[in-house]
Amino acid sequence: MHLNFYFLRQLSQALRPKLVGMQAVTAFSQNKDELVLGFAREAEQLYIRAQLSSQFTSLSFPAEFRRARANSVELMQDMQGQTVEDMVQHQNERSFYLKLSGGYLLLFKLFGNRSNIILYQGQEAVELFQNKFGADAELNPRQMDRPLQQNYAAFEAAQGNLRKVYPTFGEIPVLYLEELGYSQASLEQKWELVQDMLDVLEAPKAYYIIRLQGRLRLSLLPLGEVLYTYASPLDAADQYTRLYLSETGFERQYEQAKQQLERKRQVTQTVMEQSGQKLQELRHDRSYSQTADVIMANLTNIPPRATEVKLYDFYTDQTRSYKLKQNETPQKFAERLYRKAKNQHVEVKQLEEKVERKLEELIVLEDALQALAEAENYKQLKAFLRAYNHLLGTKQQEQQQIPFRVFESEGFKILVGKSAQNNDQLTQRHTYKEDLWLHAKDVSGSHVIIKHQAGKTIPNTVLEKAAQLAAYYSKRKTDSLCPVIYTPKKWVRKPKGSPPGSVVVEREKVLLVKPENPFAKV
Repeated sequence: MHLNFYFLRQLSQALRPKLVGMQAVTAFSQNKDELVLGFAREAEQLYIRAQLSSQFTSLSFPAEFRRARANSVELMQDMQGQTVEDMVQHQNERSFYLKLSGGYLLLFKLFGNRSNIILYQGQEAVELFQNKFGADAELNPRQMDRPLQQNYAAFEAAQGNLRKVYPTFGEIPVLYLEELGYSQASLEQKWELVQDMLDVLEAPKAYYIIRLQGRLRLSLLPLGEVLYTYASPLDAADQYTRLYLSETGFERQYEQAKQQLERKRQVTQTVMEQSGQKLQELRHDRSYSQTADVIMANLTNIPPRATEVKLYDFYTDQTRSYKLKQNETPQKFAERLYRKAKNQHVEVKQLEEKVERKLEELIVLEDALQALAEAENYKQLKAFLRAYNHLLGTKQQEQQQIPFRVFESEGFKILVGKSAQNNDQLTQRHTYKEDLWLHAKDVSGSHVIIKHQAGKTIPNTVLEKAAQLAAYYSKRKTDSLCPVIYTPKKWVRKPKGSPPGSVVVEREKVLLVKPENPFAKV
C-alpha cells in the first residue's frame, strides 16, 4: 500500500506541516530513476528521495544526504529559492503537489511504473524528471481530483462490487475484508465491514510492514505476518524502502550476476569447443603439404591443362582424385599449397593459444559462479560484485590478466599462478577448500592447484605432474630433485598484512619430484 491513495493521503498530511514555509534548495539526480529534493528553513532540513524506476517506485525521507562529487546532475533549478506555500493531496488519486512561491507547482505523480515528478510554472510544465513520459506535460495538477460516488446507493447498485465503488482500495484492503468474511456477508453487512475498514484507513492506529503471500508490503491494516510497526507514515515509508531495496535488490542483482556469468560461460565454452574442433581438423585432416608432396612426386604423370587427375597418395596408400586449375601449372599449384601449409601451422598455433586462453577464462567464470553461490546476503553479494566487477563490467574492464596457467591431466585441471600477486588471486579467489594446494618447499614459487572433482580421488600420476610444475615454477627449477608440499586448500590461510603470495600452511605432506614441465611439447 505504499502507493495506495489512503497511505499517500496520510503521508502528505504528515509532510505538510514540515514542508510549508521551507525553501527548495536543491534538486539533483546521481542514480538513474532517482531524484533527490532538498528543502531548508534556518537550521532545519528535509530531503525527499524519489525512486521512480519501472521495477519500484517509492518516497523516502533521509535525515541527511551526502551528495556524490561525480555523476551528479542538477535538476529543476527554476524552483530553487522558492518557498513551499501549501501541499495538496488529490482526491482518490495517487498524486499530490507542492504549491511554491513564484507561481510554481511540483507534482508528484506516483502511478507505479509510470511515476513522474513534474515542475510547472503557471499552467505550463517546465521540466519533467522522466522525459520518457512526454504526455505528462499535458497534466493539470489543479484538475486531477477524481470524484467518486461512494454512498450506500452506489454500493447497492453495484451489488457490493468493491472495484466499481472503491477502485482506490487496491489488493490489501480487499484481502483484509475477505478475511473478515466479506464474500459470505449480506449486502448490509458488507457495507458495515467497508465502513469499519474505512475508519481505519482514514485514521490508522499504526503503519505496518508485513509479509503477505511471500512479498514485503507496507500496510495500514494488520494483515499477514506483521514484521514492523510504526507510528509515523514517514518512518514507515523510510523503512519499507530500505528493507524492500535490500531484499529485492539482493535477489535482482544476484540473478543478474548469475545470468551474466552463465551467459559468458556458455559463450566461452562454445568458442573453446569450436576452436578445439577446428584444431583437430587441422591436425588430423590431410594437410596442404601432403597434397603438395603428392603433386610434386607426380609432375610427369599430370597431363597439361588438366582440371582433375587421379594420383597415387603414398601417405594413405590409395589412389584419389585431385582438382587442379586449368590456367595454373601443377608445380605452381603445389607451391601455393606449400604456402597454405605454412599458414596452416600459424593457424594451428593461434588456435592452440585460443583454446588455452578460453580454458583459463572458463575456469575463472566457473569459480565466479561458485563464489556467487556462496553469497547468502546483501553484504556478501556486494563484496562479490566488487571482487568480480571485471567479469560483470564492460569489455574494457574484462581485459584483466588471468592469474594462472592451465594444464590438464586425466580430466583434472591444474592451475599455476603467474606471479606473487597472481598467487594471491589464485589461492584466495579461484580455490576452494577441497581443492589440492601445492608449493615448492621453503622457496618462493608459484602456487599450484589441482581442482577437486566431486566423487573422484586425484590419481598419484596427476599429483606428481602438479608437483613437478610447482617445482619447475619455483627457485628450485634447476635442482635435480625438489621437495613439494601439498595439502587441501582448507589448511592454507593468508595472514592479514602479509606480503603478496605469502601464506601459512597448517597441515602438509611432502612429495619429492624432478622439476620439469611434464606438459611441455616435444
